[in-house]
Amino acid sequence: MLTNAEVHPTIPAVDLERARKFYEGTLGLKVLKTDASPGVLMQAGGGTSLYIFKRGATKADHTAASFTATDVAATVSALRAKGVVFEEVNIPEAGIRTVDGVAELGGAHAAWFKDTEGNILSITDM
Repeated sequence: MLTNAEVHPTIPAVDLERARKFYEGTLGLKVLKTDASPGVLMQAGGGTSLYIFKRGATKADHTAASFTATDVAATVSALRAKGVVFEEVNIPEAGIRTVDGVAELGGAHAAWFKDTEGNILSITDM
């Protein structure tokens, strides 16, 4: 039934304007539309999008959205230049450990960072 359906993450924000500035200015996503909920639909690559909506504080300890990049290390470097702080991760039981913010996962790479609202985002080349 959903085999060919696109998936578009929805991210909560305590301060919607602050979150919008981060996704638009720092990450470079384009605003497609705003709505009265209030929320902002952001355009990402490959026909995908991300919806950010105003909500009270939430605390997720998992990755809420992941961006695909051809060069994770270069993307990490570019975002660090814009002030993004990357998480240092060390989960021995899962075989995940970052070195300078980037983890190697069986030939693939990943890096994790938080948005202005504390949501965990990642960059991968999987």
